[in-house]
Amino acid sequence: MVQTGIQTIDFDTFVAMYPEQGQRYELHDGLLIEMPKPTGYHSQLTGFLIEELIWAIAQMGKRGQWLIPRESIVRAANGRSGYEPDILVLERSGLAQEERWARESVIEGAAAVRLVVEVVSQNWRDDYFKKRADYEELGIQEYWIVDYAALGGRTFLGNPKIPTLFVHELIDGEYQITPFRHQDLIISPTFPELTLTVDRLWAAADPS
Repeated sequence: MVQTGIQTIDFDTFVAMYPEQGQRYELHDGLLIEMPKPTGYHSQLTGFLIEELIWAIAQMGKRGQWLIPRESIVRAANGRSGYEPDILVLERSGLAQEERWARESVIEGAAAVRLVVEVVSQNWRDDYFKKRADYEELGIQEYWIVDYAALGGRTFLGNPKIPTLFVHELIDGEYQITPFRHQDLIISPTFPELTLTVDRLWAAADPS
């Protein structure tokens, strides 16, 4: 993760200048942050998980009602940060409340958001701390941290570190966290039809 400068900008300026030459950027407390290019394994896992979620959406009879956009920006409640999640599941009916969606692909509330997924890379602290806090404050009902390479801290992953998928469910305004490892079946409040184990998901990013 590279900070492109120390001068802060507001969210509207960030949206107006984004994207820039195909590079991914996020806004963190007014600072424009250049995001690292995903590895091939990161992209493999993300693509596989999108396929599984699309299948679950169809099994739930939500095809055409729920969607996974190619690109979108989630604005933090404080208005000083904006994130581009690895995966974002939206409900079409809720998009009527999003005034900036049609022209800018910007989400400013939680009404349309069914799930946010961040696949962990080297800037793992953003996923575990900053984004988690901002998604919670925004009222997003479900948030996953997918740490397939065990890059996060030992506080979360244990010692030795174990690759883990964390499901955060918003209950009474606070995230309740459930870790899933090894052969665990991933239990999602939003996707009860999902039949995916952690090991099967990790296999999608296996370099062998």
